[in-house]
Order: sequence, then C-alpha cells, then structure tokens
Amino acid sequence: MTETTGARPHLLALLRERLAAAGDEERGALWRLAEDGRELDANLVRLAPGAVVGEHRESVLDVLLVVVAGSGRVDPEGLALEESAVLWLPRGSHRSFTAGPHGLACLTVHRRRPGLTVGSAPPGTVRAGEPAGGEPPCFMDRVCPGCGRVSDDPSPVYCSRCGEEYP
Repeated sequence: MTETTGARPHLLALLRERLAAAGDEERGALWRLAEDGRELDANLVRLAPGAVVGEHRESVLDVLLVVVAGSGRVDPEGLALEESAVLWLPRGSHRSFTAGPHGLACLTVHRRRPGLTVGSAPPGTVRAGEPAGGEPPCFMDRVCPGCGRVSDDPSPVYCSRCGEEYP
C-alpha cells in the first residue's frame, strides 16, 4: 500500500508570469517550492546578463535544470543553454555557469535534503582532505538578487558587490 500525504495536485506558479512580474532588474531566486510535506526542492532563478556562477560541485544530489528564458553556457563541458533546454547535473559533477547577453532564467529541481541531525558521518562518507558537509544542492540561494553575483559565503546576508540584502 502506498503512503500519501493527503495533499492534492494544484497549480503552484506560472513561471512566465513570475518572470514578468519580477521586472527586468530583479535577480536571484524569484520563486521557491515551499509546500509542506514535499520531497522535492525547486527554485526559479534569474541571473544578470554575463553573470558567472563559479565552479562548484554537488556531491549528494542530482539536479535538473530547465532554462525558461535567456541563454548561457555550462562549463567545463561548454554546453550551450537556450530556452527550453533541460540539463541534468549528476551528483559529483563539477560545473560553472555563464549567463548570456540577455541573462539566464532557469528552474532547478532536486530531491529535498533531509533535516540536519546530530551524529557522526557514516564511515567512508568524508574523504581525507575534504571538508565535511559538502556544498548545498542548489547554489541559487547565494545569487545576489540585486546584481547576480554569487557569494562565496554559504549563508550570505548582504552582497559584497552591491550591498543588496539576500532574501
């Protein structure tokens, strides 16, 4: 027997309308999946024209990225991103992003991380020389909503480039 949450399917957002309502200058996470009991996380993120998200790696979760507007490139593969492109970012892969001349808006979707618990890491999960904990499954919470710069701080409060407060 399959367990259910009791939740019913319902429309969460029209991404085209979210982008239009945000205005041309708004950057960062424009929408987030926030339903109680969900097993997924999702974000609608917009990067400024030419913005660069430096190389990073997700060691635990696969991420699906769907381009909803604009264009860009993912490196080191040199893959071109254009509207309607669907990109799979397998866990363990290294990647960086560069937004095109009109910016890049994408939906990222990944399995929700379980809450943090107190305890030791299972044997073999932390390699010698690597920091424990890894990177977040989605770097988009570090994208400045004002200028599109990606913070090196895992929990930024204000952007070091433009001073904008992070949500």
